[in-house]
Amino acid sequence: MKKRSIPYGKQQITDQDVKAVVEALTSDFLTQGPRIKEFEVEFAKYVESDFAVAVSNGTAALHLSALSLDLRPGQKVITSPITFSASANCIQYCGAEVVFVDIDPETYLLDLDKVTELLKKSSENEFVGIIPVDLAGRAVDLQRLREIADEYSLWIIEDSCHAPGGFFVDNQSKKQFCGNGSFADMSIFSFHPVKHIAAGEGGMITTNDEKLYNRLLDLRTHGITKNPNRFVNEQSLAVGKQHTSPDWPEWYMEMQELGYNYRLTDFQAALGQSQLKRADEGVAKRREIAAQYYKSFEGKSFILGQSGIVYGHAYHLYVIEVNDRLGLYNYLRTKDIYCQIHYIPVHLMPYYGKLGWKKGDLPHAENYYKSCLSLPMFPSLTEEEQAFVIDTICKYYNE
Repeated sequence: MKKRSIPYGKQQITDQDVKAVVEALTSDFLTQGPRIKEFEVEFAKYVESDFAVAVSNGTAALHLSALSLDLRPGQKVITSPITFSASANCIQYCGAEVVFVDIDPETYLLDLDKVTELLKKSSENEFVGIIPVDLAGRAVDLQRLREIADEYSLWIIEDSCHAPGGFFVDNQSKKQFCGNGSFADMSIFSFHPVKHIAAGEGGMITTNDEKLYNRLLDLRTHGITKNPNRFVNEQSLAVGKQHTSPDWPEWYMEMQELGYNYRLTDFQAALGQSQLKRADEGVAKRREIAAQYYKSFEGKSFILGQSGIVYGHAYHLYVIEVNDRLGLYNYLRTKDIYCQIHYIPVHLMPYYGKLGWKKGDLPHAENYYKSCLSLPMFPSLTEEEQAFVIDTICKYYNE
């Protein structure tokens, strides 16, 4: 095999992608143009939701979602410790309190039994929401979580950054796609280069709630609205007392609350649109790669656990748990195979340590971290490259 570096994740840019971006760059709009809305409509259709709001990145999507639900100081929100820190940070951005709940060691997802135990012990209205994470592309059972949330009057923001195209099956044997709005109040996605759909950067919020949708649009753009039906000021402020026109001038707008500049550009949206056309193809390829990893490692003595074959899994990552993770990680790097760790438990980050979290609080998450390793997983990974990764791992363990 011709030797080249094999990363854990990688974008795939085609001639069609380049053409789409060039067309956007040579159009009249670089930002705040028509491609944003087009991308939103197409993405909403892809995940089967009613509305979608494009934003600058996944973190912005989390922050705006929390803001739109009026999250405020003194309130508590539950999330997973095995995730990128933004899933928890968005709670802190609003001045609220993060409460981590341990993971299920079999699925690596938020343990819903432990969530229930915590809520049963809580005081009335102590918690206001839950942010579950579709880690690695495996969908959380949102039907069950919705039942739990409804019992305690909690909202749900589904962190689906890893899972466009992923789904679980509900009690009526119906596919429930991540982000479709059937159970979560809102879902968020990321378009970072290693994700399923790459836009350089970027994110999306999906929802079936029109009120939340409209508020997200305002919060994305400084809290400004141009909708005349929602204006607060007297019309004379806009048109002048000497005019009696029933129409508001085209240029008039109102900042009605404190928002942010979390907008996506048109050329990023153009790239996202182009990539979205290949989304199903990409997920199918990821599932093929996952099946080969599972088959190759099944029964190996050094495997403590692995992502496995899960119906509906979108496989942003393929995780194995192994003995001597550090030794294997370093050995693979000598062979130009660059794996990654997903994730260092968020509650063990120094920032959260200052808030009172400590080692031993979440044993399943901490045990997972000791042995987890994310293997190369991207649609352009060749069979030859994957075979090299597998053979190199087995060689390290002499199996």
